[in-house]
Amino acid sequence: MTDVKTAAYQPLRDSRSLFLPLRQQRYHLRMWGRPEDVTPERPALWLMHGWMDCGASYQFLVDELERLDGKDGEEGPQRCILAPDWRGFGLSEGAAVDSYWFADYLGDLDALLRHPELGLADRGPVDLVGHSMGGNVVMLYAGVRPQRIRRLVNLEGFGLPRSHPEQAPQRYAQWLDEIARPTSLKPYPDLAAVADRLRRNNPRLRPDRADWLAAHWAHQTGPGQWQLLGDPAHKHVNPMLYRVDEVLACWRAIAAPVLWVEGADTDISKWWGHRYPREDFESRLAVVPRLQRERLAECGHMLHHDQPEVLARHLHRFLTQPD
Repeated sequence: MTDVKTAAYQPLRDSRSLFLPLRQQRYHLRMWGRPEDVTPERPALWLMHGWMDCGASYQFLVDELERLDGKDGEEGPQRCILAPDWRGFGLSEGAAVDSYWFADYLGDLDALLRHPELGLADRGPVDLVGHSMGGNVVMLYAGVRPQRIRRLVNLEGFGLPRSHPEQAPQRYAQWLDEIARPTSLKPYPDLAAVADRLRRNNPRLRPDRADWLAAHWAHQTGPGQWQLLGDPAHKHVNPMLYRVDEVLACWRAIAAPVLWVEGADTDISKWWGHRYPREDFESRLAVVPRLQRERLAECGHMLHHDQPEVLARHLHRFLTQPD
C-alpha cells in the first residue's frame, strides 16, 4: 500500500520577516505589502494571534483576503498587513522572566504601532484584529487608545471568568509554587509530529495547512528533536486576578466599530464550566458601543484555520464598509 501525499500548501501572498528592537526585546513580525502603500481608505491591518500561536497562523486568512481583493477588481496597491509574534512566541524573544504580565502585551502593541522603523505612526488609525488572547488584548487597547483604531475585530476573545478578592491568597500561592518549579514544553521527533499535534488540537485544520504551519510553529533544537516556539513560562498562572469591572471600563471607551466573530461549535463551558456562563459574556459584550456580530457555521475556536474563506468575507465587508 502506497502513502498518498498531501499537496503542499502554497501561499498566495508572500510575506517578509522583520525583526525590530522593542522594549528591550527583539520582536518578530510578518509583513505583507508595504507601509508606503497605506492610505486612509486602506489603512494598515494588524493581525494579533492568540496563546501558543504565532503570526504566521494568519497566512490562510491573508490569502483569502487577497482573493477577495482580486475579485472586487480593486485598483491601487495591496493592503499592508502585519502579524507580529507576541513576546515569547514564534520568533519574538521571550523576556528574561519566569512569568508574563498581561499589561506588557498592551505596551508591546502600543510600541509596535508607533515603531519608527515601520513608518506607520503618522499614517492614521489602523484596522486591528485579535484572536483569543489577542482578541482580549486588542479590546483593552482600543479602549485605552481609541484614536488609534479605525476598525476593530475580536475573534473569540471572550475574556475570563469574574474573579473575587477572596481568591487572591490561593492565586498568589499557586503562582509562587509554579515559578519555583522548572517547566518545559514537550519535544517532537519531526515536523510531521508537530503537524499531527496541530490536527489533534483541531481536526478541522486541513493536512496541507497543518504541514505548512508546523514549520512556523516549531524549530529544530537537535537531531530528531523539534520544540514549539513558545516560552514555557507562558504556562505559569497570572498572579493578578481578572478584574471584570476594569475590563468593561475599557470596552465602554472603544470608539471604533467592532466586529465580534465566533464559531458555531465553540463551547466556552468546556473551558470554564459554570464559572463563566454564556449570559455573563453576553452582558459584557452589550457594553461595546458600536457592535456587529457574525457566527461561522462548521467552525470552532480557530476560526482563521477552520473557515478562512468565510472569515475573510466577513472581514472584507466590515473593513470596506463606509463609516
